[in-house]
Amino acid sequence: MQRTLEKADMNELEVVFWNWWVLALILLIIELLAPGFFFLWMAASGLVTGLLLWLMPALDIQLQVSIFSVLSVVAITVWKLYGKNHPTVTDHPLLNKRGQQYIGRVFSLYQPIENGEGKIKVDDSIWKVHGEDCDINTRVKVVAVRGTVFDVEKIRDA
Repeated sequence: MQRTLEKADMNELEVVFWNWWVLALILLIIELLAPGFFFLWMAASGLVTGLLLWLMPALDIQLQVSIFSVLSVVAITVWKLYGKNHPTVTDHPLLNKRGQQYIGRVFSLYQPIENGEGKIKVDDSIWKVHGEDCDINTRVKVVAVRGTVFDVEKIRDA
């Protein structure tokens, strides 16, 4: 009988409010190391769950985990929707979109366009291009970017 009671005590997990606050602190530290506002909202959910447990100490562990999970999912979803609807305004909108920076610029062909494919030299890089067949050194204008391939149009001399 004694052995059965010990086994039952070991299977029960007693969580107190500060356990959630420690988890929130750990998640906040992870957020500082890997920024992106993902772990921040989980940390806030842990803080709220700990606060609820402090106010209502009789909350069951399953309910605590459910509260934490629901709050985390809701907070992260709301943040993602907010970010989508309110994008960050910047004076360099194409900073991390390297190919987009070249739309509208004119270059000379580095390799002739044959069967719709050729190459241009852009600064210190060689880029594949698609467009109408042209000879080497023909001037072309970048009109679109598809992945790492530029769509170009031949510059017509007037």
